[in-house]
Amino acid sequence: MKRAFVFPGQASQYVGMGEDLYEAFPEIREMFDRANDIMEMDLKTICFEGPEEQLKQTYITQPAIYVHSVAVFEALKRNNLLPDGVAGHSLGEYSALVAAGALSFEDGLRLVKTRGQLMFEAGQKQPGTMAAIIGLEPDTVYSICEEVSGIVQPANFNSPGQIAISGEVDAVLGAIEKAKEAGAKKAVELVVSGAFHSPLMQAAQKGLQEALESTEFNDAQVPLYSNVEAKPVQDKDAIRALLMAQLTKPVLWQSIIEAMINDGYETFYEIGPGKVLKGLQKRINRSFPCTLVGTVEQIETIGDSK
Repeated sequence: MKRAFVFPGQASQYVGMGEDLYEAFPEIREMFDRANDIMEMDLKTICFEGPEEQLKQTYITQPAIYVHSVAVFEALKRNNLLPDGVAGHSLGEYSALVAAGALSFEDGLRLVKTRGQLMFEAGQKQPGTMAAIIGLEPDTVYSICEEVSGIVQPANFNSPGQIAISGEVDAVLGAIEKAKEAGAKKAVELVVSGAFHSPLMQAAQKGLQEALESTEFNDAQVPLYSNVEAKPVQDKDAIRALLMAQLTKPVLWQSIIEAMINDGYETFYEIGPGKVLKGLQKRINRSFPCTLVGTVEQIETIGDSK
């Protein structure tokens, strides 16, 4: 039975995340302490105690989710529970690469720190926004984005009928109106600090390229289903190029899960904080549920049932 580990992206964070792991596992205490050193800030206290407003800042959110996700993975690895394939939603792709053996925890965190900072700064330089469109087909959403003047494009194909769009504020607001006219069940602006997965992130490209090129990657030991292509990849140079492309291209999450199911993956685990991917999985294919693994209790339950 093939086992898939899937890793969440931004919006899965919550105050208190990882505290039980820190108390239960000495090696995870060490990871959080190392993370504080790499981040040059008290990331651990923000994760455990907040304030929530600070935890929501892109340059803090991304490292926080990454550290929590990799900590959970390390606890599972301790119990010899390893994946046959991995995928990660946007930021989650970096956590997935650690699980696949392509990146070290420290190098991954340095990349995530740089990425979060660059994306935050790009959002300040070129303010943009995102919106969730519920109940329209992908072709309709593409057409709406093309009809609107200004920069706007699909950013996440999350599940059937759930698509996020991203771009300039006026263009996104215009697309929301057109989506409502086209019969969308819901079209609402999201609370984000930038237009992620759109051309407005181009300001972050140079810095991310330099960081990726100066980081040591290994070939992945198990297939990574990439955000950009929704296909398995293991070659380290291809992975590096896909991480670069991911910055301005849509996340093909629905296609990733469908491809994994098609390739024989039967058990799915959401590794990290929150339950966003579990909810998406339910809408993509109810026959292949996703089990949450983000707390000590959930790790122990998985260990008992393996």
